[in-house]
Amino acid sequence: MKLIEKTMNKTKFMTMEEEEEDRGQGFQKIEVAMVDRRSLSPPPAAGATAATAPLLEVSGDLIPPLNFAMVDNGIFRSGFPDTANFSFIKTLGLRSIISLCPEPYPENNMQFLKSNGISLFQFGIDGSKSKCLPGLENEVWLHIWGSKHHKEGSYTNGNSKTSEPFVDILDHKIREALKVLLDEKNHPLLIHCKRGKHRTGCLVGCMRKLQKWCLTSIFDEYQRFAAAKARVSDQRFMELFDVSNLKHIPMSFSCTNR
Repeated sequence: MKLIEKTMNKTKFMTMEEEEEDRGQGFQKIEVAMVDRRSLSPPPAAGATAATAPLLEVSGDLIPPLNFAMVDNGIFRSGFPDTANFSFIKTLGLRSIISLCPEPYPENNMQFLKSNGISLFQFGIDGSKSKCLPGLENEVWLHIWGSKHHKEGSYTNGNSKTSEPFVDILDHKIREALKVLLDEKNHPLLIHCKRGKHRTGCLVGCMRKLQKWCLTSIFDEYQRFAAAKARVSDQRFMELFDVSNLKHIPMSFSCTNR
């Protein structure tokens, strides 16, 4: 075996004895091994594919659902999955889906879940705007809400005539959904509502509080998906949501713990 000595002006081959003599002179020496090229496998022919099997066999175009995104390790969010999204969802290897829509789950979706061994957890939350007082904007509603509940010192879920969606959201449904969401045995898991904006955003926002995110970051994430449809009432709900009785639930899956 020989060593190559590289300097600014020359390159020469050195024996091991010469290398010992020159040790300490500050030269860079690179060890070179002889390779028999005849033992190397020829490159694959043009158009040939590797012999490795795919992790998952899917058919059709891979189209993600509306507003699809990763929330954390093993947790995803989106709008309501359609049949066009099934091939994409299959690649996620889901164990569970949390649906926040109150309507009966479509038969095609149920068949897909059954054939892929995916469990459905449904926590129906009304997402319509029918409970809004006509003509009230978010800022006006917030002023009325604040005046009505400020003296109570805590958030209540009463059936107020001025309530916007998620003002009278059932607190226990979010808590039950969080328990399913945080149980690593249910992962990988997909959360969805109709468009993946408000109800999904509220559930994710409450999880972020458990992860000790500041409110500014929680609202920024919510607004990224809700955009022009962002609701002050949703943000108010997340702000006042009490996570103290959920802090005992471990989140070893979370990238925030790495």
